[in-house]
Amino acid sequence: MEEMSFSYRVKTEIIEKINSSQKADACLMGLLCCCNELSDREILFLTENALVKDFFIRNVGRILQDEDTVDVCEAERKNGVVLYSLTIPDKAQRIYLLDYFGMDESRRLTEDFLPKDKFFPQLAAGIFLACGSVNDPNKKYHMEFVMPTLDLCNDFGLLLIERYGILPKHVERKGAQIMYIKESENIIDMLTLMSATMCSLELMNVKMEKDMRNKINRAMNCDNANIDKTLKASERQIEDIELIEKKLGLSSLPDQLREIAELRLENPDYNLKQLGAEMVPPISRSGANHRLQKLAEIADGLRKKKTT
Repeated sequence: MEEMSFSYRVKTEIIEKINSSQKADACLMGLLCCCNELSDREILFLTENALVKDFFIRNVGRILQDEDTVDVCEAERKNGVVLYSLTIPDKAQRIYLLDYFGMDESRRLTEDFLPKDKFFPQLAAGIFLACGSVNDPNKKYHMEFVMPTLDLCNDFGLLLIERYGILPKHVERKGAQIMYIKESENIIDMLTLMSATMCSLELMNVKMEKDMRNKINRAMNCDNANIDKTLKASERQIEDIELIEKKLGLSSLPDQLREIAELRLENPDYNLKQLGAEMVPPISRSGANHRLQKLAEIADGLRKKKTT
């Protein structure tokens, strides 16, 4: 259900932050941009969110100074979600509302049409309230806007790029124009822009936890790979040493080679650094490797003699 979703909580926080008539105007403008019908002949706004419905009714009524100006029809869908259809039946009121915002059917976000930069975030928030959604960040990073026209989709996307460096992408899906954002940083910036600060922080925390888990997993995978590599190398070295012991006896080796050969047999799980540290006196990793290479050469020589 929507009331349990991350998207619903974002919309709730956005509406709670609308604390002035100027912010409410800019947000309502965003809602009107995404109306299903917008002209002096008909204004139709559809939403499944009761808070968005109430915000639309309250602020249209405030501007038109008529609390009963918006007609509301409710239709319950099969999944139990209620779809609210909001209309403004009076033509004079429709014309007044469009003139109030300087809007027309084109819905273009031109410089003349846009609110001052100070209130652009509320316009963006209104567009999100009308046609936006964002996934639970625990599942995946994805925000999208189902826009009514390609022009509005392009205008809005360019404004986000130019003014805020937020980089949305576009796709057409079943005839609808979809603007979407997948990068977590851009979604965080978008939530912050729209004043959904707590949800933005939540997403940041989820991202930090995911990044930490991934880092730990990579480190564990790397450690496991190193352990496997050490054990395989140790097996080869032990085979070499056992061959030398069988054919020549370890006592035939120089003291330095005999010492490391005995250490390897006693400590098959040691890496080169640990083997070197056990030598008397201790030697470096490369020193231990060099001595084991010498043993490998002796063993290879014995194998070649066997085949000739």
